[in-house]
Amino acid sequence: METSLQKKVWLSSPHMGNSEKSYVEEAFTTNWIAPLGPNVSGFERDIEEYIGNDVHAACLSSGTGAIHLALELLGVGLNDEVLCQSFTFAASANPITYLGGKPIFIDSESETWNISPELLEKAIIDRIQLGKKPKAIIAVHLYGMPYKIDEVHAVSKKYNIPIVEDSAEALGSSYQGIRCGSFGDIAILSFNGNKIITTSGGGALLSKDEKIKQKAIFLSTQARDNAPHYQHSHIGYNYRMSNVLAGIGRGQMEVLPERIGARRNNFLFYKEVLSDFKEITFLEEPYGTYSNRWLTCILTPSFKIREKIRVALEKENIESRPLWKPMHLQPIFENETHYVNGVSEDLFNRGLCLPSGSNLDREDLVRICDIIKNLLQ
Repeated sequence: METSLQKKVWLSSPHMGNSEKSYVEEAFTTNWIAPLGPNVSGFERDIEEYIGNDVHAACLSSGTGAIHLALELLGVGLNDEVLCQSFTFAASANPITYLGGKPIFIDSESETWNISPELLEKAIIDRIQLGKKPKAIIAVHLYGMPYKIDEVHAVSKKYNIPIVEDSAEALGSSYQGIRCGSFGDIAILSFNGNKIITTSGGGALLSKDEKIKQKAIFLSTQARDNAPHYQHSHIGYNYRMSNVLAGIGRGQMEVLPERIGARRNNFLFYKEVLSDFKEITFLEEPYGTYSNRWLTCILTPSFKIREKIRVALEKENIESRPLWKPMHLQPIFENETHYVNGVSEDLFNRGLCLPSGSNLDREDLVRICDIIKNLLQ
């Protein structure tokens, strides 16, 4: 039975190139199906060369696993406090709890929508006065927009608290010409199916310290000691990326510049067509900042108008999503300590992510914009 719905337009779907299949076929041909293999080390080199700045990469099964290992490598344990950006996906915060730590949520500033340096310092001063100096800071480049690097890292340095740089959404973004993923004490990437490039599922842990990379690899492969038999002196995890998935990643790295260009062009199209409507505003790039525009996000005047747009798109088989619901408003975290200024709650209520995949065509973009224009006119 035929449906009356038009073609489905996804928010951010995978977009394969021409080389991924050859890397995967090579893994099958050579029987490198086990977790380790030449694609894994090759993918790590590809990431290191792309990001530069002397970064070392360990490819893992997910970005969430990378945050978990990052926090463990920074010494986070039972009842330790970790300062975490509230306006983010739950995967930024969940690993704190894996280690028995306590998340302390920090609200956003309005210029990049990321962690507020002022609230961050206020929280640190407060926690130190309470005798609970935080063990780490998780700062996120939300939707590909770099956080305030200079200000946040100045706070980190002032109080000697290391930063986990969550670049899950920011591969290809940069600040002052330096690519995201190379600013934090440890950084992470995600290659989930909706990200700017994908390995189906996967992630990476990044550090300028080669020893950190090797420790991450050790922990991610069940912390097996160097012995002829199976011997373990530490608790380990099954977090290493497989050689097959890394092959997809190698092919995806070849088209990464094209994918970034396509997503930035999506943003420019939306902005050009919709900027005449006073009800719609866009997040601009602060000076020196370059966003991969992973998702194009708009702000509307109210929750009511945001929902009208979302529902109108949904009726036409077009996926859009409200901006992330802040962690301090989530049922699982609502009783955790938080330092807020109302920015992220307001963004959640008024903001919407529009379809942003690199495989959108002009017809898709025109269709989306026509629906929004007809609603607002």
